[in-house]
Amino acid sequence: MKSMSVSIGKAQRRRHIIKLIESGKISNQLDLALQLERVGVVTTQTTLSRDLTELGVVKSAGGYCLLSAAHAPASRTSLAATARRLLLEVSTGGTQVIVHTPPGQASALAVEIDRAALAGVLGTIAGDDCIFIACTSATSARLTARQLQALSRQSAADRSLPGARQRR
Repeated sequence: MKSMSVSIGKAQRRRHIIKLIESGKISNQLDLALQLERVGVVTTQTTLSRDLTELGVVKSAGGYCLLSAAHAPASRTSLAATARRLLLEVSTGGTQVIVHTPPGQASALAVEIDRAALAGVLGTIAGDDCIFIACTSATSARLTARQLQALSRQSAADRSLPGARQRR
């Protein structure tokens, strides 16, 4: 049975958007538009884009999330899962760690690194397929690189110990 579309105000539409985003099941604007239609909210792509921007919605490895949620502390498991999927290569140079990912995936991994608030990490800058991680010292950079490599090698069955498999 198809829902009847209802004309609602901006505040109510945005409440629906927030509720759907917080469900964690929205990966793109089309998904969001379809889910909104299911609850009777029909909107244009332009309006939806504006709503997402003004609500502070960002795209992360797990799909859309509110900016405040993107800055919430991440679990080590979340960073490990993203690193296993996206981390291709890690190297260090002085106080920087350079991480390579598949094309278009650097920002998703950078968000998880920032959320994890790793000791000795000042911040990240993500391009298309490369992340620069600024660290407080060369020692912190080497430690961060080792941590990321270990997280990327962990098997889904054993997240507590680095596995023998290396992704390169």
